[in-house]
Amino acid sequence: MDISQYWDGWEPIVHTLVTLVAGYLTLLVLLRISGARTMASMTPLDLIIAVTIGSAFGRTVTAVDVPVAQTVFALVLLVLLQWILAWVRGRSPRIRRLLDSPPVLIYYQGNFQRKAMRKHQLVEADVHTAVRSSSKGTLKDVSAVILEQNGTLEVIGDDAVGDSSSILPYTGDAEPA
Repeated sequence: MDISQYWDGWEPIVHTLVTLVAGYLTLLVLLRISGARTMASMTPLDLIIAVTIGSAFGRTVTAVDVPVAQTVFALVLLVLLQWILAWVRGRSPRIRRLLDSPPVLIYYQGNFQRKAMRKHQLVEADVHTAVRSSSKGTLKDVSAVILEQNGTLEVIGDDAVGDSSSILPYTGDAEPA
């Protein structure tokens, strides 16, 4: 029986401790420096970066053959990449269209937008759930339901629609009754 499967000495334990603390502190500092944008609701791009950071960090914490400097470098590089993409995205409409999914109108003025619902694999029950979650008891009180970039369904009631300026850009393809 090979005991190294259960205990391989203190060196891997110490390496994991040092890597974990260094990586955690690095992420903490990077997220603190990057500000609220990093912690806001996540777009698909943010989710990809978060999963990649988690995967890279998890791999380096448990791998004895990865130096601490390489772990810190990988984390800094991934956060830097996210910053660069966010910076470019904020300055280039073309890149923004490439990286972001625009909001999608799912329900508008009494009509389910069936084509958009099929495309995004939504059913009427999803819309009803969103309406109930927004404390509305009926679709008659709802002007629009929009699928946002982060995957949430936002409900805009008749009482809050105002001049519709946040909805109108997405109503061009609205299906009539």
